[in-house]
Amino acid sequence: MPHLRVGVAILTMGNRPAEVQALLDSVAKQDLQPVHIVVVGNGSPLPPLPHGAIGIELSENLGVSGGRNVALEELRKLGDVDVVVDLDDDGLLISPDVFSRLAELYAQDPKLGIVSFRIADELGRTQRRHVPRLRVGDPERGGLVTTFLGGGHALSVPMLERIGGWPDAFFYAHEETDLAWRALDDGWRIRYAPEIVLRHPYTSPTRHAVYHRMVARNRVWLAKRHLPALLVPLYLGVWTALTLVRSRSAAGLRAWAAGFAEGVRTPCGRRRPMRWRTVWRMTRLGRPPVI
Repeated sequence: MPHLRVGVAILTMGNRPAEVQALLDSVAKQDLQPVHIVVVGNGSPLPPLPHGAIGIELSENLGVSGGRNVALEELRKLGDVDVVVDLDDDGLLISPDVFSRLAELYAQDPKLGIVSFRIADELGRTQRRHVPRLRVGDPERGGLVTTFLGGGHALSVPMLERIGGWPDAFFYAHEETDLAWRALDDGWRIRYAPEIVLRHPYTSPTRHAVYHRMVARNRVWLAKRHLPALLVPLYLGVWTALTLVRSRSAAGLRAWAAGFAEGVRTPCGRRRPMRWRTVWRMTRLGRPPVI
């Protein structure tokens, strides 16, 4: 089996102690043991952790991006990590060979930057939004893709050293797409590996109160940060039309419009538009950066 030094990062808000313990138990059962485990309490205290796991309690909620960057920085300080595995605190690794499968994938492809797990509920069902392709008919069909799932994935440390970590200002929503686009533009590959499963309860993204505003604001920020100027209005126009068609809530639509306006008027960090060859590469992979 190829040697791979895995670091595990888990982000929690302190409201799922039983689920965190079950997740840590599933990590402990892996046939390839991680070298480090970091659990971040995002603005909350942490439950008791098993021996060897490092806990970090933040005084405020830094969001998904900020919390994951704290875990990432701690893993960098600890060293000896080739791949960082981020896991949702209410997820569960149901197979003991997750990390050994990752080792095989990374050994086969030196330019593999990101591996996206398949997220499935207790009955084995995968929601449409958890398939990182436009064509979602068969969630068990893997291959190269242009984005990945935040709930369960692996990130190459050499890739992160080149492209940087999570976009802190995003807080929540589209942070995976931001990182994915930077990885693709730097020449890395993203693989959806449905044989690697994270069990996760059925959820709706709208359970988060800030969902509509963050989704719209961060969508605008994505375009401003990463798209060639010609594609910015096309990308935002397509998503505006889709939102209007799909919206079922007047309050949600108002929050979305406020977020969109916020994204237009506020700074989003350094603008580094992707190369046109990256646009073409994404198009060949089935998802041009206009949708």
